[in-house]
Amino acid sequence: MRKHNLYKSIAATLLMGVVLLASCKKGSDDPTPDDPKVDPPVVEPPPSLATVRSWLTDKNATEETAALFYNLKKMAKTNVLFGHQDATKRGVTDASTQWANEQQFSGVSSLKSDVKDVTGAYPAVYGFDYLQISGFFDDTWGWFGYEKQIARQLSIEAYNRGGVCTYSWHYGNPVSKGSFYWSDSPVEAVSKILPGGSEHETFKNSLKVVADHAKTLVGADGKLVPVIFRPFHEFDGDWFWWGKAHCTAEQYKALYQFTVTYLRDELGVHNFIYAWSPGESYTSEAQYLERYPGDAYVDLVGTDNYGDMKVISNPTAAANKFKIVSDYAKRQNKLAALTETGLQKLTKSDWYTQILLKSLKQNKLEFCYAMVWANTKDAYWTPYKGHPAESDFKMFKNDPYMIFGDKLTATTMYKIK
Repeated sequence: MRKHNLYKSIAATLLMGVVLLASCKKGSDDPTPDDPKVDPPVVEPPPSLATVRSWLTDKNATEETAALFYNLKKMAKTNVLFGHQDATKRGVTDASTQWANEQQFSGVSSLKSDVKDVTGAYPAVYGFDYLQISGFFDDTWGWFGYEKQIARQLSIEAYNRGGVCTYSWHYGNPVSKGSFYWSDSPVEAVSKILPGGSEHETFKNSLKVVADHAKTLVGADGKLVPVIFRPFHEFDGDWFWWGKAHCTAEQYKALYQFTVTYLRDELGVHNFIYAWSPGESYTSEAQYLERYPGDAYVDLVGTDNYGDMKVISNPTAAANKFKIVSDYAKRQNKLAALTETGLQKLTKSDWYTQILLKSLKQNKLEFCYAMVWANTKDAYWTPYKGHPAESDFKMFKNDPYMIFGDKLTATTMYKIK
């Protein structure tokens, strides 16, 4: 889906060079369908740390990162965690009033959450973004430095209460130094940032910014906060500079592979679970895996799906695509997730129970989480108090299949047990 109004606005300001402080063929690494792996057993006693690490892209992953992988895999057999992008960073109090924990706003608590305001519980999964943390801009006003600070604080607070952190990366074009949207900055970039390319060092510098930030995420227990890192998503579309129309399949795979190996092996990042997620354009496993970097580089296979989740849609169409993702994850010992979804402004008041919940319950899926996008006054995805969808959202929260933050603790998620 060509999205999102919030990030489109930020991209436009970066293009102008002004900070506006206003609201805002398969590769050889790929397994074949005939080469199954064993799904991690849920047994007593649980597997050893070494065993869980052996399933991961990073064999030196921190204990908490390995535990998160195992516990998400285990929980996905019976439940789905609910996630919200920018859950404690921004939101709406009504259809026209925005709040945000940003420098130009004052007096907003970092404990505030639209999901919690309505349901009494935080989401289980908190979405963040490296957009403002690694970009190309003049930060004379210090706004982007503040973004790094608030992302760090909110991530640590989420971890301390047992929540799960995921970071996407709406990475500004490293060649043009402009927007991540192709329409705003139509400059080919992928080939130029790969090894040997003219902007490869620029890309490496951006990865170092990501790595440096990841290493500052230290919880109250003194441990690094595990992060589900999801770069270069929705690559099957044409709206991002890394999209299908702007690079070959081999170039895209090489981009993702280099990202993982450089962060892990050169920069020493060991608190990442690596996620990969196209949009909803596929209808078969072969199409889904067309640009898959390989099992050696991916821990979580996901999908972003807005189009099949609209009011006029039948949840079965989405559920059938979800089954492709879930089946692959089960066979290849990966996590699976609905990495982005939602209905903008919730124009169908029972969307959560009749579309999202039904699509997740079909086909015996093993999705570890489903996440909706960030709330702004122009595009919100969870209801505010008094919205027609409020009661349905509460019903969704109380369904035994769904897990919100009130069911999680640090021990639940970050210990192998």
